[in-house]
Amino acid sequence: MHRSSLGVVLALLLAILPLGVDSPVHANPDGVATTPPMGWNSYDSYNWNVTESVVRANSDYMRDNLRQFGWQYIVIDWAWYYPGSGTGSPNQDANLQPRLRMDANGRLLPDTTRFPSATGTNGFKPLADYVHAAGLKFGIHLMRGIPRQAVADNVPILGTSYRANQVNNSTTASWLNLMWGLNMSHPGAQAYLDSVFQLYASWGVDFVKIDDIAAPTYRQAEVDGYRLAIQRSGRPMVISLSPGPTPLASGAHVAANAHMWRVVNDLWDNWASLDALFDKLRDWTPFRSSGAWPDPDMIPIGRLSKQGPVGSPRYSALTADEQRTLMTLWSITRSPLMWGGNLVENRAAELALMTNAAVVAVDQNSANNRQLYGGTQPVWVADVPGSNARYVALFNRGSASANVALNLADLGIGSATATDLWSGAALGTFTGTFTRSLPAHGAGLYRITPQTTVPPATPYTLTARHSGKLADVFNASTADGANVVQWAANGQTNQQWRFRDLGGGYFEVTSANSGKCLDVFGGSSATADGVRVVQWACGTGTNQQWRIQDLGTGYLQLIARHSNKCLQVSGAATTDGAQLVQWTCGTGTNQQWQRRP
Repeated sequence: MHRSSLGVVLALLLAILPLGVDSPVHANPDGVATTPPMGWNSYDSYNWNVTESVVRANSDYMRDNLRQFGWQYIVIDWAWYYPGSGTGSPNQDANLQPRLRMDANGRLLPDTTRFPSATGTNGFKPLADYVHAAGLKFGIHLMRGIPRQAVADNVPILGTSYRANQVNNSTTASWLNLMWGLNMSHPGAQAYLDSVFQLYASWGVDFVKIDDIAAPTYRQAEVDGYRLAIQRSGRPMVISLSPGPTPLASGAHVAANAHMWRVVNDLWDNWASLDALFDKLRDWTPFRSSGAWPDPDMIPIGRLSKQGPVGSPRYSALTADEQRTLMTLWSITRSPLMWGGNLVENRAAELALMTNAAVVAVDQNSANNRQLYGGTQPVWVADVPGSNARYVALFNRGSASANVALNLADLGIGSATATDLWSGAALGTFTGTFTRSLPAHGAGLYRITPQTTVPPATPYTLTARHSGKLADVFNASTADGANVVQWAANGQTNQQWRFRDLGGGYFEVTSANSGKCLDVFGGSSATADGVRVVQWACGTGTNQQWRIQDLGTGYLQLIARHSNKCLQVSGAATTDGAQLVQWTCGTGTNQQWQRRP
């Protein structure tokens, strides 16, 4: 491969161009939630009224019916320290009534009316022990911060000379007034969190869902505080952040500090809310990795809202087709599977959705999950680890039955056999196109095993959004090192490109004119902004491998694997012959391309 210092020179010359957003970082490397968590959360069926007997019954059901399929978390949602039960939001009045149950250091304790085993100083340990004895894991919900009641009482913070009224920041959730946020610039705030998680570790907590921290304001300092407190507790715990939508701009931070985070506000059992998640889950693809899972919320299937919080008691209003679509979308996007319906009232249909081992395997053990096509008939694909097979999810978001098709050549496949993962049926051999008829709001999930491979058959043009001009090999050259520029459309093959799927979410992009690869000049060490993009004989260098980021606007970004930088028209120029370079990805339209056959 070629080497040159020209990229560095160009980087200096082009330094006046605006920088984009930071590249995503790797997930929190603590060994927790290396696969998407699977479990049950009490909120969708019980609001804040869940009781110990209900938790035990759902734990028994999971032990007997679901544990062997990977389901393991039993999570008690909000206000488990609030006395009694009710249908409204469990707020306190101006006099901080009713009183919450807490210890002398402002650490909340379970309400003993609903959780009788929590009497005295037991806390949730007896209930956690019961869940653990079933071979499962135990989780709780927290509101961000310190109880307002603790601040009003000005209790001491355990192990310090600080008091509660020194560490609060006077922010609270609009939907629940029980807590003040923490002023993390004060050392007593971290000390308070450390003391709280020492207590939770002694109870045997394995999962914490932290509320009012991801949206409407992303509380970065407090996220850091919770992560550190859990680390110091000595007990591994899943960190789940809510509500959504977590801002994409905080993607790098949240992926490094939480195991799952909400991408939408509360999800309920209606098609419009489910349909909106296609774009949300696509947008979060760059931040999805082992130990870091974008979370589309609890699964609103089964018996819901037995005691609130939304609507009357019912089985899910999602149709059977919509329920399969939800489970297919959650699985192909490797989303956490946190069931919301009351498990003990599951019917055969709900149980079947939860115990299809082939579908669960896609959620728990697939790689490079990505949207291949968007629109009303989206197609998602993923790699099958240790195999040349692919998982393929076809969706029909429309209101009438439709044929949904995958062009196998877009995966570098000529012919393949297919298996329907929902039914287990072998579907035979397909050549050229894999097509299925799907009902309105329906989906299918398949394993595609290549029999023959081909280079992608369809050449595409790449049109720069800002100028309307095409990516072009200058002067139709066939030489190594020929510049790739923009030029007005002329119908020539030096403006046409073929995409070959390399696996792992990356593509080789070759000129239809020369057969040579789109290449960042200088090899895999050329990571600076402004390095020119050329054509070069195809090889194995990561500077010839590109990831497609669908922006959901009809445009995409092409991101070089070796540098994680975007293909860009230098200087946002609109003239013929303007050089294409790599640059830190941002929002400029000179980094946005339309791919057309």
